[in-house]
Amino acid sequence: QDSMRKVLAASGQWEEYVMAKELNRAQRVSFADEGFPQKVNDYSDAEYVGNITIGTPGQTFEVILDTGSSNLWVPDATCAGGLTNPCAKKHKFESVKSSTWVANGKKFKISYETGDAKGFLGQDTVRFGTDSTALTVPKCTFGQATSIAAFFKNDVIDGILGLAFQALAVDNVKPPFIEAVDQKLVQQPLFTVFLENEGNKQNVPGGVYTYGAIDTHNCGPIIAYQPLSSATYFEFKMTSVAIGSYSNSKGWQVISDTGTSLLAAPKDITEKIAEAAGAKFEKAYGLYMLPSCNTEIPDLKLTIGSQAYSIESANMIFPVTANKCALAIDEFNGGAFGPSWILGDPFIMQYCNIYDVGNKRMGFAKSYQ
Repeated sequence: QDSMRKVLAASGQWEEYVMAKELNRAQRVSFADEGFPQKVNDYSDAEYVGNITIGTPGQTFEVILDTGSSNLWVPDATCAGGLTNPCAKKHKFESVKSSTWVANGKKFKISYETGDAKGFLGQDTVRFGTDSTALTVPKCTFGQATSIAAFFKNDVIDGILGLAFQALAVDNVKPPFIEAVDQKLVQQPLFTVFLENEGNKQNVPGGVYTYGAIDTHNCGPIIAYQPLSSATYFEFKMTSVAIGSYSNSKGWQVISDTGTSLLAAPKDITEKIAEAAGAKFEKAYGLYMLPSCNTEIPDLKLTIGSQAYSIESANMIFPVTANKCALAIDEFNGGAFGPSWILGDPFIMQYCNIYDVGNKRMGFAKSYQ
């Protein structure tokens, strides 16, 4: 009688069996109300980066876990690009080393304001973290970049993992978390983001993304839910904004975006907020600079639904250099269509954001930072 291992190995199914077993074990261990937590590291409050693995055995990548986009891509082993090769120091995916990789054959290209990432699509197992208790999602389609824009060269990240809806995805590729929901790998079809404010520090623990559960360790009770006006980005309606003596209740479509370091608002509003905070635009930085990093800023109050959310002074100060700070808001020209505000990291540092994919709504809870 041959061992199960031998039988499965002979039919090429051993690794799949081990993975399924690991997955079951991981689910039994952490499938209570805890969900699957994934820690992220903070780089100067500007980027929150998580480790993921792709393939079997897992190959590790550092990615931005980005609720403002929907595609996963990492550099491929064949990634190159002239003298300045932006891929040179990145982790690269070697499909030949993964027993679960499946070729796809389609080309992909994602354009950012600062350039493109392009290559081809593949399919493999993606793990939201690096150990066996992390959320593990088989059969994810992802981009294997053969060239990436020069601006990625000095960035700590290898690639990007988009967490928004499939409708937003380039080539309509199903995003890994949506894949997890559809494969019923999470107890609830949502995830919670808790981000820490660490100031001008590099690569320090900076928060937790919790998949499949509401994070009750780092977040208070849910204050309110707001229905999404569009399930592409996590887009919803914000009714008013106020700071100091300035207020405006015009109403806007806004998005919650973990991949944006600042808040972003229409120019006229940004100018008024900066004025109330005592910040002046400096062309050299392209930001509204504060007189000092200890400036006390009045609370910025955002009204969503019937609920006011206040962003306190500490989360409105963005470290630019060791001793220069900017106001954590930027001008955003959203055009006639789509959102006109981005609620980036300063809002998410103040309030945990619950991205309720299944019910197409956002939840907000006080951050226990």
